[in-house]
Amino acid sequence: MNISFTKQQEEYITTQVKSGEYQNNSEVIRDALRLHTIYRNKVINDLKAAIDKGFESGISKRSVQDIIDSKRNK
Repeated sequence: MNISFTKQQEEYITTQVKSGEYQNNSEVIRDALRLHTIYRNKVINDLKAAIDKGFESGISKRSVQDIIDSKRNK
């Protein structure tokens, strides 16, 4: 597998290893992927919960335009 990083990303990875928190570059990347997976799953679960909440709330008597207008007036 070949992965390309920007200069800024390479510097970040190097800094993390130099801090002593990680033994090598691979550990930094594995941790980043682990955290990304946690974050992504949370976002997806939060969206699913919001969608479920919307479905469970029933049908609104307001039109789409009413909803848009109420947001613009805030």
